[in-house]
Amino acid sequence: MSLLLVASLPVMVIATVRYGTKLLGFCRNLLTQAMNLTQGTVSVNKTHAFVFSNCTHGQADSVLETFHLYNNTYPSLCIGQVKGDFLDEVVSRVAPRVVLELGMHCGYSSVRILRLLGPAGRLLTVEKDPETADKGEEIILVAGFKHLQFQVLACVSAEAIAGLRTHLSDGQGLDLVLMDHSVEQYLPDLLALERSGALLPGCVLLVNHILGPEGRPFLEHVQAQPQRYTQRRQLEGMMELTWNGPSELH
Repeated sequence: MSLLLVASLPVMVIATVRYGTKLLGFCRNLLTQAMNLTQGTVSVNKTHAFVFSNCTHGQADSVLETFHLYNNTYPSLCIGQVKGDFLDEVVSRVAPRVVLELGMHCGYSSVRILRLLGPAGRLLTVEKDPETADKGEEIILVAGFKHLQFQVLACVSAEAIAGLRTHLSDGQGLDLVLMDHSVEQYLPDLLALERSGALLPGCVLLVNHILGPEGRPFLEHVQAQPQRYTQRRQLEGMMELTWNGPSELH
């Protein structure tokens, strides 16, 4: 694995020079993931145990700092501090009333979102693995949040989207969607969200790990519909989009 990393560095440098800085973040992500593989596989149980045992209960910032401490040494599925700051900025600017998170993992992004929501804000967070969902929910509670502020849906994303209306009040919709689950599921889930009518005009979508080949169908769909989607920013493979509403042609 070490030899593979060394051999890949010149390719990354050449690609960055030729194709620009947008590719730099993607290459950095690949390198980080490859380095994580040399340290061991991701363990939800170990991540949860470390955060639960070492954070100050009831303090969201302590929970996040403990995630960072763990992530400095061991591989995990949390988006990390750089993308986390990006997420913070979006949540603060959008001031969403309802957020849908696809891919809760151990609760890192959930905690970041919840600590910035207003009194009327609510998070619906989806995790397909029941054990991971339970551990993520426990971390959210440890961070000091109550069940009135969030709901964990332990099911696949398609099932969660199909049942969205049962979790929304009349006239309520989604102001922010974070996609951080299976990249190949991004486009089917986006199409399902479009059909559901749950996306409010101006809804912001944050889509993680979108620059690889698996994300190409999603990007092609979005870029083919500039009347529906506006691309905003991209940071290390996390892209911000705005849903402008359904076009008259659809």
